Amino acid sequence: MSDLDARMIMLSTDDLDASIAFYESLGMTMKFRDGGHFAAFDGGSVTLALATRVDHPIPGQVVVGLKTADVDAAAAAIEAAGGAILRAPYDDAHERRAVVYDNQGNGFVVYSPLPR
Repeated sequence: MSDLDARMIMLSTDDLDASIAFYESLGMTMKFRDGGHFAAFDGGSVTLALATRVDHPIPGQVVVGLKTADVDAAAAAIEAAGGAILRAPYDDAHERRAVVYDNQGNGFVVYSPLPR
């Protein structure tokens, strides 16, 4: 899968407001907030996301978001290479995504924006 593009690092939080205050105190700019369960900060070349259990694909772990043109093919390639699919490809409100592990148990999400 040569089109995988690391675009997001997602961190777990149990207190979104406290986490937002922390990153804002470091001078980071919030790009987006979804209620009390998700916020995204401008991290330069990547987005730094904070998520509670409501939105975090693997709560308690750092998860990398990899953008791809074909989520289904990427998930199949990951599994064929010795990784594992935690949640098969599905559509949420904004994107098609799959939650997967690499061959060492590190979690990540492969995703592609849905057509508007």
